[in-house]
Amino acid sequence: ATRTKSADVERADSGIGQMPARKWRNRASETLSSLQAWEAHRPCTDCGERDLPVETDVQNCNQRRADLCEKCHKRRTERKESVLEFVNTEASYGEDLRIIKEEFYLPMQAAGLLSQEQLQGIFSNIQELIDLNESFLEILQEEIDQAFDQGDDDLMTVCIGEIFLEFVNMLPAFQTYCLQQSSSVNMLNALEKEKELLRIFLNVSQNDNTALRRMNLRSFLMAPLQRVTKYPLLLSRIIKATTEYHPDHGSLREAKSRIESHLEHINMKTKQEGNTWTLRSFRQDSKKKREVINIEMRETALKTVGWLREETRFVMEGSLQLAQPPDGQWVKKGSKTLKFQNMQVLLLVNMKRVSESSLESAEPGPVKDAVLVLIRDKNNGKFHLLREPLRLSNCIVSTDPDCDDTFELIEIRREAFVFRDSDRARTHHWFRQIRRYSRELGSWKKRRNALPNIMISTPHTRP
Repeated sequence: ATRTKSADVERADSGIGQMPARKWRNRASETLSSLQAWEAHRPCTDCGERDLPVETDVQNCNQRRADLCEKCHKRRTERKESVLEFVNTEASYGEDLRIIKEEFYLPMQAAGLLSQEQLQGIFSNIQELIDLNESFLEILQEEIDQAFDQGDDDLMTVCIGEIFLEFVNMLPAFQTYCLQQSSSVNMLNALEKEKELLRIFLNVSQNDNTALRRMNLRSFLMAPLQRVTKYPLLLSRIIKATTEYHPDHGSLREAKSRIESHLEHINMKTKQEGNTWTLRSFRQDSKKKREVINIEMRETALKTVGWLREETRFVMEGSLQLAQPPDGQWVKKGSKTLKFQNMQVLLLVNMKRVSESSLESAEPGPVKDAVLVLIRDKNNGKFHLLREPLRLSNCIVSTDPDCDDTFELIEIRREAFVFRDSDRARTHHWFRQIRRYSRELGSWKKRRNALPNIMISTPHTRP
């Protein structure tokens, strides 16, 4: 066989010589490097900025949310939380409406405590509000489920503004209810004084019916007013976390404008009918009442723990549902088997003074102690402690995947408590905050890696 020169082979295969081929390979390598550099510094898909952090680790780069800068990543997280808050609070509002019907209206109607005319005067168009809430919530939940099914974990495809505008016909229903609220409460007060059986029924329901959370009928009748006045705030939070070029941005602003205009119209109609009560005054009074209650609870908590005011930080406070399981088998049966009671809970942290003038505000300074104060709902004008404060240095906080709507707090060799909030996201937030300070305090947990099966011998310990 005749040997062929390498140059002839190169010309026969590619039609170019060695030098042009080498230059071509170099140019291709440079192009590939440029593409890789652009890929590493591609602009953020939300804001267009090129301040994405350079990832040297391929695994970290894949785990990082693709093509988003840190600011937009945070904004998407805030938007998702605001959207879920809107949906979850709508569901809680619907539950209160169903309680009004099933625990008050229907029993009173079946027992003949009030005539149909009297029931209509007290409960107004509550059935219309229930129907609207169910339809509205169904569409909202479908949008959420569809987004998750399509891999949209940030819920960017969920357009709350568009859905709200489609259900704008619920605003006249709110108006009808709000305008009759004053006369409804007056009628209820008069009938309760007049009819002893009605008074007994309302008292027994509040004290013995666990579904009512120890709330009276008047508190539940305020639910539609509280909901309609909260819509502007919820929409504002979503707008703040939504970029201007998002397809729902314009609808969100229009929805907020429509609800605010309707609230002003309700206020105007209320004044025309000669009522001193308005939605605006209701919101102001509710805010002042909450502020007074918070101050009273804080004073009670401070007096109980005996800490200096300037060294005390109130991390979280609010209403939680509490249960004390008799054994650890409740996890297998589920939290539905537990009997919960409403409780005001305050998370207090005792911090060392950083300077003579102030404490650090951004990051907590050295933490000396952290407690959980449990206060019963107000009775006879005073707050009462359920028990002595729970010191987190002596507690272990845990969750179970099968009961993700609750978390458990075990006090060393003493008691176990199960907590939950009506909003699952709030429950998780409470858990993270309590667990954080529980882990920071207590040298024994650092030595033993906070393993309850090593340090604790109680029937509440789960494998």
